[in-house]
Amino acid sequence: MKLKNFLAVVAISATTAILSVWGYGKFMQTQYAGRQEAGKLPVNYAGFFGTNAPTGPVDFTAPATSATPAVVHIKTRTKAKQVSNNLPKRNNPFGDFFGGDDLFGDLFGNSGPRIIPEQRASGSGVIISDDGYIVTNNHVVDGADEINITLPNKKSYKATVVGADPSSDLAVIKIDATGLPYLVYGNSDESKLGQWVLAIGYPLNLDVTVTAGIISAKSRSININERQSKTPVESFIQTDAAVNPGNSGGALINTKGELIGINSAIASPTGSYAGYSYAIPVNIVKKVVNDIIKFGTVQRAFIGVSYAQEGLSDEQKKEMGVKDGDGVFITDVPEGGAAKAAGIQKGDFITKINGTSVNTGPELQEQIANYKPGDKINITIKRDGKENTIAVTLKNKVGNTEVVKTTTILDKLGADFDNVDKKTAASNEIAGGVVVKKIKEGGAIKKSRIQEGFVITAINGMTVKNIDELKQALTNASGTVKFEGIYPGYAETYSYPVRIEED
Repeated sequence: MKLKNFLAVVAISATTAILSVWGYGKFMQTQYAGRQEAGKLPVNYAGFFGTNAPTGPVDFTAPATSATPAVVHIKTRTKAKQVSNNLPKRNNPFGDFFGGDDLFGDLFGNSGPRIIPEQRASGSGVIISDDGYIVTNNHVVDGADEINITLPNKKSYKATVVGADPSSDLAVIKIDATGLPYLVYGNSDESKLGQWVLAIGYPLNLDVTVTAGIISAKSRSININERQSKTPVESFIQTDAAVNPGNSGGALINTKGELIGINSAIASPTGSYAGYSYAIPVNIVKKVVNDIIKFGTVQRAFIGVSYAQEGLSDEQKKEMGVKDGDGVFITDVPEGGAAKAAGIQKGDFITKINGTSVNTGPELQEQIANYKPGDKINITIKRDGKENTIAVTLKNKVGNTEVVKTTTILDKLGADFDNVDKKTAASNEIAGGVVVKKIKEGGAIKKSRIQEGFVITAINGMTVKNIDELKQALTNASGTVKFEGIYPGYAETYSYPVRIEED
């Protein structure tokens, strides 16, 4: 009995001790909630002290030395332009006495044309081949009459525009040179948050300049390309490397010296660097550049879906009956598109493109931007909580897989043009103009009230004296454009609205 009593006392004591320790532990947890336990790592640190661990100080001299010879200074010049006076003409009562309207023109609304002064600007560019192809931003060279390139070794060249893509804000220009240094493409899909990067360019008209920072975000959309395109493509790499006006079109490289982006924009309340800069991922750049060089225009692929741009709020999810799920929520699947043909439905979530996860609209855009119409890709969707992978053949904007050809602005107008001859210009008292010789079916002019023989003298108030100035005045034009001009032999000036469709 004594032994049994002893064992019972021992068991009760042990149980009491264990319960006391357990209870104390629970009590301390409530007292020190959020405290970390020494020696224990959360799951997100898995492998951090292995292959992903920091290896020591980063030396930027090698990548900077390798890359700077291939980053160029771009200087542009836009010629002065004459803009017609839109004030209605009125008869000058003193005209008969003084032989014309020049002396009293300002008093009677007949003042001469205004002049938009010559404009000069600068930016940066990246040599991508030894025979002189250079990639830069569209907004750096857009509308320029003259493009001058200066290499870091101070050699200068005239450049011509090979092609441009306002949607992604990229342009390809060319100089007549060989044996040039150029940057090697990296893989922007492999770039990671916190990774060191260098921005190289010509900020504030300085000589070639290198700044360092880290990748602070990926797949950013800041809606800046909406200024130059109705179909913007944005999935920027965000960094905190200092970038200022003039850096546009320059290089963003990794510590291996590989090109991973083209610097394009800054987020700033002042117009100068304020902590964030944005670069177009090089995987998009490669696709756009190759298309422009090969086809003259970008072969842009479309899935054929509408999606929730910024995700859905809890209220929207409840209203639309959407269950929580990863991926991009599809709000519509129009008829005739690639997605409709493949069986993707409204309410699906797109979670992967060819095995690469996508969770936002910009991420989806970035992945699709790597392909062209006719490419077959695998799209993983989540429907009713279950994932399924579907083969999809991408299409172009008009719903087929054919190569999209370059369309010039004159093609869009749909007419044959010629410069007005000097005799006609003199007899009608105009400085020059462009004659609409023959109007074709299906073009923008056919849909307007313009007749053959009309002489275009101004576009949106900008004076037009020849076909080159007509093209310049219509650069990147879309929507309704005002054509002004005359019919030879008639004194009246006519104005016509012409609707120009975007590509």
